[in-house]
Amino acid sequence: METLVFTLLPVAVILAMLIIWKQAADISGIVGWLVISVVAYFVFQTSVEVILRSTAAGFIRSFAVSLIVATSLLQMAFMEQTGALKRIIIFIKTIASENRAIQIMLINIGFGTLMVSVGATPVSLLPPILLAMGYSTQVAIALPAIGYDSLCTYALLGAPIVVFVDIANSFFGKGHEITLAQAGMAFYMFLPVVSTLIGLCMLWIVGRWQGIREGLFPCLLTGAVIGVVSYFSNKYDNLVVLTGVLCGIAVIIAMVMLLLALGKKVFDKSKLSAEEIAYERQYSLWRALTPWIILVAFILILNVPKDMFNFLYRVVKLPVAGITADGSAIDTRALWNAYTWIFVSTIMSIPFIRPTGEQIKSTLRIWWKRAPRPVFSAAIFFSIGEIMNMSGYSMVTGKFETASMVKVLADYSAFYFQDAYGAVVAFIGLFGGFITGSEASTIAMFGKYTMTTAKNLDMSLVGTIIITAGLAFGGGLASMISPAKLQNAAASIDKLGQENQIIRTAFIFSLIMTLVTSLFVLLLLKVAV
Repeated sequence: METLVFTLLPVAVILAMLIIWKQAADISGIVGWLVISVVAYFVFQTSVEVILRSTAAGFIRSFAVSLIVATSLLQMAFMEQTGALKRIIIFIKTIASENRAIQIMLINIGFGTLMVSVGATPVSLLPPILLAMGYSTQVAIALPAIGYDSLCTYALLGAPIVVFVDIANSFFGKGHEITLAQAGMAFYMFLPVVSTLIGLCMLWIVGRWQGIREGLFPCLLTGAVIGVVSYFSNKYDNLVVLTGVLCGIAVIIAMVMLLLALGKKVFDKSKLSAEEIAYERQYSLWRALTPWIILVAFILILNVPKDMFNFLYRVVKLPVAGITADGSAIDTRALWNAYTWIFVSTIMSIPFIRPTGEQIKSTLRIWWKRAPRPVFSAAIFFSIGEIMNMSGYSMVTGKFETASMVKVLADYSAFYFQDAYGAVVAFIGLFGGFITGSEASTIAMFGKYTMTTAKNLDMSLVGTIIITAGLAFGGGLASMISPAKLQNAAASIDKLGQENQIIRTAFIFSLIMTLVTSLFVLLLLKVAV
């Protein structure tokens, strides 16, 4: 029991830093890293070298997330400073003004999912648009933070599911690797259920029960479209990471078709000011969208042809060796991972957007101001997870001399929860998502622990994937109660402080949806058995 208390101590400290002392995620992560390093050294007899190597390995493993955060923030700063983002915002303001329910699904789930899939940030971009469309301040803050949560696994071009597969293959070992499609066929089953619930939550926030009644069909249609598209995209390794992009586009198309079927306008420029109309004429939409058009084109070229995907994902892994404590190499897949192509698409869009020298300088200034802390936040929690995984390991004997923190957590979880573990795993994910701020970081911290617990409970391979998918979805649902995301949304419309009123409502919704996710995990586990 003593080792369990010390294992949970770093997590408790991080939670206290966030809630009691209201520190940012990066500061909380640093303190958490210090505490977990001390615990690993004194309680689990882990050498300083193993701790430092695990820290470095965690940073490298985080590249699929941290470098995407870095490059996407660069791209967003570039689009903002060159006026491209302003042009896109003007375009979005004209969409579906005659039907609020369809507008909510189209913009917050369809466009929000598409944006977050290619590395943009809905919580920064959408609140000013929604406010200009006549939504209240609280609604403008809440909806962008909720809308894309069901497809959070496929954010940043599938970064969380890529992290999951890498951790799973490290856990299962050589000869027992799983593919992206095997993981995807478990993850996709959650999407129509969670998407529909998120749609209902947004409708309730906007119009309470009347909003749900009026928007029920668009909401159900959105969930169905996401379910169908994700089923097909997750059947194939090379399409899994495109799930968010394809689902976002499909929802947009479905909502446009529904508007046309109802005889409503798709675009209405009557809400635009004279200045916006003038800017619209001056700056073409295709030019503003060039970075995203080039990015999506590259991602399709690299993933849709199976030979190209297999070459970049399975052959050219570009591993980093000599860092980990156990001597294993870390595959970076830098030529396949999205961060490379987000950066390339930004550079290649320059001849089309034609920025001035001052705009490029201001882009770099703003990027340098915004990027370091969120990039570091993404990385530090991977390092914490790596230390948890490698605590107790001896580089002299090449084996674990004491049970690792992950083993301790898994053993106690299996003993106390037993068959009910599936009912709590999504709540563990929600907790992880709250303290780390992202689904990928939740998987990095608690993924191996969840898989070890599943192994202790004699679960099958499918059961292990399902239960870890439950953890991941809980981490994704934490986006709606993440202080950092809600503060970001509030700051984008100069209403910092009002996010506190939203957290109370969002917290209730997050608990309800996490409960439903937990019940769905139990149902899937019964079917899998």
